[in-house]
Amino acid sequence: MNWLKGLAMAGMGLILVLGSQYISRSQNSPRSFIGIKPEVVAAYIHAIIEADRTLYATHVVERMQETGTVIASESWETRNALPLPAQMLLLSGIRVKQKGMGLQYRLASLWPIYQKNGPTNEFERTGLAAIASNPAQPYTGIVTRGEQQFFQAIYADRAISKACVHCHNTHILSSKRDHRLGDVMGGVIISFPLSTE
Repeated sequence: MNWLKGLAMAGMGLILVLGSQYISRSQNSPRSFIGIKPEVVAAYIHAIIEADRTLYATHVVERMQETGTVIASESWETRNALPLPAQMLLLSGIRVKQKGMGLQYRLASLWPIYQKNGPTNEFERTGLAAIASNPAQPYTGIVTRGEQQFFQAIYADRAISKACVHCHNTHILSSKRDHRLGDVMGGVIISFPLSTE
């Protein structure tokens, strides 16, 4: 399992470098450079995140709960349980951010259980609203942090398992309690620098 995570991380690193080279060379060089556009890099990263989360939710969490082997719980650390699928994605995003490559991703929602998982700026607020009304189309743009530019993409995050729906519909802090399987519950926000320099 660890080798699979390592392979996914290596793949994301390669995608990030290739996408950054497209931007930096196409803007700083008189000759054109064929590379990967940031929209494509973001789509690759999202595909990996979505696949990992879906497989974890359906092949680990749901199977373990159905057989009574172990449950998934918000308080997984103290209950000797599995992290919920959303928690697993958030933990993974924290781990990737700690690598210091500039790549970041997280879950956010217009109806978060915890405020820290809500939009942090107007770009995110607008993007989350856009994907809620049109989940097939990611919301993308370039944002500036300090002196550096980042490509940011927000993809619709759907309720992919019964655990997702149950948690959001029954949590005491939840502001929306009518989610169903397949509903857009928020978004996966992906951000990476447009230059590695």
